[in-house]
Amino acid sequence: MLPSTTSSSAAMIEATAYDVFLSFRGEDTRNGFVSHLYKDLCRKKIQVFIDDEGLPRGDEISGALLTAIEGSRVSVIVFSKNYASSRWCLDKLVKIMDCKKLKQHYLVVPVFYGVDPSDVRKQRGSFGDAIANHEENLKHDVEKVKSWRSALTSAANLSGWDSHVTRPDSTLVDKIVKDVLKKLNRGTSSANLEGLVGVERRMQKVCHYFKMDFQIFKF
Repeated sequence: MLPSTTSSSAAMIEATAYDVFLSFRGEDTRNGFVSHLYKDLCRKKIQVFIDDEGLPRGDEISGALLTAIEGSRVSVIVFSKNYASSRWCLDKLVKIMDCKKLKQHYLVVPVFYGVDPSDVRKQRGSFGDAIANHEENLKHDVEKVKSWRSALTSAANLSGWDSHVTRPDSTLVDKIVKDVLKKLNRGTSSANLEGLVGVERRMQKVCHYFKMDFQIFKF
């Protein structure tokens, strides 16, 4: 069983930057694959925001959740059989893909767990059925459904991990964690920082403040 969200209060979320935003369909993978992935990410001292629990749900994504997505460096999206049946998941996916477009260093890692990447890309199988159902129920909001389709296609076109190819789950989790670590440590100036994921971001903040002080006293 996964713990509650890393920060259950909106105020704390807004004040915290995360290494990884972990997005998934709770009923599919919460107590299995995702619980193991979360545990291994945390074991590597990676700060993870889990969006599945701890925040109030509504028709729209909360500002706190949007902040968590924007403030993360990497988004790991676990596509499972019923992922597209959740409007909540699809709305978050659109936000994640928007961040990737707007922020040069924002990274997205898709994980296709028990689903064919081409079904996600082309909205076939369970993904096709879910989107067709949304289209039927949201005839008044065609643009929203189009944005979901576009986000699914864009995400599935990215290099990711397929549970049908990388087996068993323990190996898949290990590969994903190593991939995330590599992405988070990209651009690190010293090999001594390898594995210390949070250090690089904190060093950048310190350097930024020093630069600001220098500008204040510069004649």
